Amino acid sequence: MGTTTANQNQEPKRSFRERFLSPLVIPLLAIFSSLVIVAIVIIITSDGLGDGLNKVAIGYWGIIDGALLRPSGLVNTLVATAPLILTGLAVAIPFHAGLFNIGGEGQFMMGALFGAVVGIYVDLPPVIHIIAVILAGVLGGMLWGAIPGVLKAWLGSHEVINTIMLNFIAIALVNMLVRNVMKDPNPSTVQTLPLLETAQLARIPFPGVASSRLHLGFFIAVLVAVLAWYFLFKTTWGFSLRTTGLNPDAAEYAGIRPKREYILSFLIAGGLAGMAGIMEVQGLSRVLPVGFDAGYGFTAIAVSLLALNNPLAIIPGAMIFGLLTVGGDFLQIRAGLSVHIVSIFRALILLFVAAPEIVRYIYRMRGEPEKAEAMPAPQTRWGS
Repeated sequence: MGTTTANQNQEPKRSFRERFLSPLVIPLLAIFSSLVIVAIVIIITSDGLGDGLNKVAIGYWGIIDGALLRPSGLVNTLVATAPLILTGLAVAIPFHAGLFNIGGEGQFMMGALFGAVVGIYVDLPPVIHIIAVILAGVLGGMLWGAIPGVLKAWLGSHEVINTIMLNFIAIALVNMLVRNVMKDPNPSTVQTLPLLETAQLARIPFPGVASSRLHLGFFIAVLVAVLAWYFLFKTTWGFSLRTTGLNPDAAEYAGIRPKREYILSFLIAGGLAGMAGIMEVQGLSRVLPVGFDAGYGFTAIAVSLLALNNPLAIIPGAMIFGLLTVGGDFLQIRAGLSVHIVSIFRALILLFVAAPEIVRYIYRMRGEPEKAEAMPAPQTRWGS
């Protein structure tokens, strides 16, 4: 009797198709559908069908050739991918707790600020200095991420509203400090002093590229994504966080404290976005300029949704958007198309992955049955 009950309660093992192939269907169809719609837009706005098809072929090939097949383009794609991996994780982890972090941009900026202070004004031995700068960036992002986490946990304030407002505050604060407090007096551009050499991330040589921009930050980001997956799906902390996202009331009944999970998820998210910010300074610019915000925190939302909030899937998802970022220039140069075509493509991907029922309707797919481990939907009620 007890054995029968145990077998009934045991979750049935899912096949390889259910675990790995089925989740890929919606993202792949979202990308394919976006390509088709963008191609139609290009054809409609061209001088005839032949001219439109020619522009589509040249433009799409230009993206692949310029951003992936050429060594210099591949390097630039990997460089653009690194911050998207980390900021994508900063969206995915709170999502598993049932929260929506739109504050990646502000956390990115605060991480860059805190890390830059340590990198510019604190003199340490080389390896220790690099680690200290990264940790300072993580701390800056965590502190900024803690604000919406605490407000959500203790006051019931909606995290979407709070993170949106905190983005503008962080951007304005960092720009003000760079202009008035940390400004390098020598150059004509408005930026800080360069980071000390001991604080800069090493550049990685790449075959066929004379002056490679690839730095250690890319490999750190990939490693962090793997660790994030392990944290979410192989640790009790990750289980508690995901349980809270699926049903906060049931989680609390089981002894899990949802308030703690809300704060924890935003601390982790802020730290990841902050790490992305400071590694962009350490590995690329070497200085913190005014207008450093590049929209990574907002693009990360599309990256995370495309990856279905899976930390491992965020790696290729971020690379797709990194490829579009780099390939957009080649699309414009080779096919004579507006760079805004890439923005349309990104928006369509976001639309299709955020509303998968559209894809299912287009391709006459049957909706999947609800599973116990289905992705939690972000809480939408004020104070919920």
